[in-house]
Amino acid sequence: MEYPIISCIQKVILYETKARFYIVGSNSTESRYRVLKIDRTEPRELVIHDEKVEYNKQEVRNLLTMIQSGNLTPESKKLDSALMKTVSAFGIAGFVRFLEGYYVILITKRRKVALIGPHVVYKIEDTTMMYIPNDTVRQAHHEESRYVKMFQSVDMSDNFYFSYSYDLTHRLQYNMMPTLSTGHQTSAPFYGVRTKPADKFVWNSYLLQKCREVVHPDWLLFLIHGFVDQKNINVYGKSVYLTLIARRSNKFAGTRFLKRGANSDGHVANEVETEQIVIDSSVTFLERTSVTSFVQMRGSIPLYWSQDVTKMVPKPPIMLDQSDPYAGAAGLHFNQVLARYGSPVIILNLVKRRERRRHESILTDEYKATVSYLNQFLPPEHRIRYMGFDMAHISKSKTKNVLVRLSQIAKKCVKQTGFYVHMPRHISKEFWDAPEYKGFQGHKTEWGCLQTGVVRTNCVDCLDRTNTAQFAIGRCALGHQLFALGVISSPDLEFDTDCLKMLEHLYEAHGDTIALQYGGSQLVHRIEGYRKIAPWTAHSIDIMHTLSRYYSNTFSDLEKQIATNIFLGLFLPAEGKPNIWELPTDFYLHNRNVRAVLEHLRFSCSQWWEVPVYRSLPLPYEEEKKKSDSSVVPMKGREECLDSYDEYYRSSEMTSIHELFSYTMSHSVRDYKPKTAKIDSPFTLRVPSESNKDVNRSVMYRRVSSRTMLFMTQSQETNPNISGKDSTSSQTSTCSSESESESSDVDGTSVSDTSEDSTSMVKSKDKDWSVSQHKGGVSHMNGPGLHKYSPNHKDTWMYERYVRISDVCQTPPRKEDKAVTRGKIIENLVFPKSVFKLGSSYGVEPPPVNKQDQDIYHHYVSVGHRGPIEPSKKEAQFYNKYLNKFY
Repeated sequence: MEYPIISCIQKVILYETKARFYIVGSNSTESRYRVLKIDRTEPRELVIHDEKVEYNKQEVRNLLTMIQSGNLTPESKKLDSALMKTVSAFGIAGFVRFLEGYYVILITKRRKVALIGPHVVYKIEDTTMMYIPNDTVRQAHHEESRYVKMFQSVDMSDNFYFSYSYDLTHRLQYNMMPTLSTGHQTSAPFYGVRTKPADKFVWNSYLLQKCREVVHPDWLLFLIHGFVDQKNINVYGKSVYLTLIARRSNKFAGTRFLKRGANSDGHVANEVETEQIVIDSSVTFLERTSVTSFVQMRGSIPLYWSQDVTKMVPKPPIMLDQSDPYAGAAGLHFNQVLARYGSPVIILNLVKRRERRRHESILTDEYKATVSYLNQFLPPEHRIRYMGFDMAHISKSKTKNVLVRLSQIAKKCVKQTGFYVHMPRHISKEFWDAPEYKGFQGHKTEWGCLQTGVVRTNCVDCLDRTNTAQFAIGRCALGHQLFALGVISSPDLEFDTDCLKMLEHLYEAHGDTIALQYGGSQLVHRIEGYRKIAPWTAHSIDIMHTLSRYYSNTFSDLEKQIATNIFLGLFLPAEGKPNIWELPTDFYLHNRNVRAVLEHLRFSCSQWWEVPVYRSLPLPYEEEKKKSDSSVVPMKGREECLDSYDEYYRSSEMTSIHELFSYTMSHSVRDYKPKTAKIDSPFTLRVPSESNKDVNRSVMYRRVSSRTMLFMTQSQETNPNISGKDSTSSQTSTCSSESESESSDVDGTSVSDTSEDSTSMVKSKDKDWSVSQHKGGVSHMNGPGLHKYSPNHKDTWMYERYVRISDVCQTPPRKEDKAVTRGKIIENLVFPKSVFKLGSSYGVEPPPVNKQDQDIYHHYVSVGHRGPIEPSKKEAQFYNKYLNKFY
């Protein structure tokens, strides 16, 4: 069995002497210790000593006592400064140097934000910087304080995340891939696996550069920058955790107008990988529970383009800076995408196509030509699939619905890439034979399915329109994820349910965070705006966000870009060289190979992909080389560094249930269920009640669960902006003939279902439509399988009866009605027969209880008073049979 190695350094204490820093790290139970020694007598260099020896509690106390006694002087005895405890922290973020000596950056505050199985994800809440050289050797520089201020302007307490046991730089599919083959796992019972992080998403890679090869791996914490949040979808007591993780790339990173397009290495601006994880949390460990994951990405158009920011205008003109006839930058970029995600790569381009003055459409034409060039050298099954959707144009139309069109596109995209599924038991062939999985792609395995390929969404900024499109794709993927887990009976999820509200809030927070990091303000156009249900105050809020973004882009983006370049180590301050604020541009910091050095040139204008990447398709090459990139350590037994059970439950600590993250996590019933709702299901359609109660009684009573829908009296038509489905039966297939209005929306010919599937779907929908028209009681279709029926006489009589009861009970009696009593009210109402002897709304005589029920009740009372008793032999056999069935 192989398990991820848990870092044994989760608590850090920094001790200070005049000559050295001693950093003592321990595990959560304080039973294992390591010591790091940092020399303070070097004014410019970082000298670290790590003996890579593990101590117990007594040994580390003796070591500290020996260090203190060795540094005793007459002055230190008076001041008690031979060995001072300076800072307590939770880890080391790294080391950095500007023009003087090195600083050590410590994480002093953290907060739990997510649980991925037994693995805890933390958000950094606060950090501190400690200057290493002592005052006697410090060589002061007048520009040092300015660099320190710039570095600290990158707030590490804002959306930086880490984990002691889970590799956040890789997706769940990569982390759960076995490192060793079955034959290699017979020599030792347990193996510890430490994966190599993806440097593209490690934001403190430069800060760890000087110590990465010197210290023990347990000292290293790899930080990601982006967004992490989690919510608990509670389905009648069964918890399903919905997690959203966004990883920002540290390559070609920066602010909105200063970083556009791609650099010479193929890295694009504002590249973010978004992973949507759904886990059945009734079982803690990932390998023993049902797990699903879906990954999509966003990023700027991979061309050499920019916008002129010298003019103070809201939309600076777009310029193609450099001609790239052989698509060099795009080829490098898509080679990286194929290596990480496999094929097919689906491009969803949301840039405008119809403009009076050419602005965004310049990029659309060049992008299509670039993709066509690259596809010449790939076989049809691995080609890049391009889809253009003018989202801004459709949103202005009164007859077309953006979310409906995006939902149709999302279904096709999710079918083409599939999603990651891992089940605790082998999956039979019948699982994938379900009609909902017809035409589904992905690499099927005996334990589930692997996602092959990715949906790459972009607009100009990759912010507002992109976030709404990613929400539509995530909504489609969530339906399939919950369906695969057996939570719902159909993969279609309706809007205005608790589940979709949770997902919408996740993507809104996700979009706001990315927009603040890249654009300087929150989202301007939100999901509810595209659904056309935004309140009247939303327009004024959007104007404020637009002004905030414009101010940030004009006045503060340059400072943020300089700070980002320093934080990522793109610019290294040095004596005798110009300072970073004196450089006319940072172009050469992000384009190291712009001079076309021979060893960096592509050796072929047609073979833009690497051979190992091509040979591994449709599977990702990164997952195939995981075995060579990971370090495997044989273990004699289930040691503490592999014990994720104790790491998760912390049996040595006393915890309160109100402080547990799994209890305080955002909950579908506690935080999203309306107070007046009686159904706890998060998939029930929540209809907002009208303010006028009398009108509300006579208009409608509607309850929608995952299987049934009941309409009473004058039902109003479902808002098409809410339903998320098109009222017609036509499909968004780029290979089939469509109506003129629909065919003009989507530009591209690569993403489509098989002709057999699309034809059968259309035929089945036409058949259902004809049947529904033939039935006399049906008014019209309201979504698939949901009809409006006229109430019969019995339903109308029962509804009127409850209205009379409500009127009588809620209306206060008048003075002239003193003779009216509750008995008279009850006599005027007709009640059905019940199991009670005498029952009414005001008094009930309890029914008789048989002896068997009384014995059960007295047994529970005695257990409560005296404590649990030893189970009988029959009960023990039943329990063992239950365990053997599942494990």
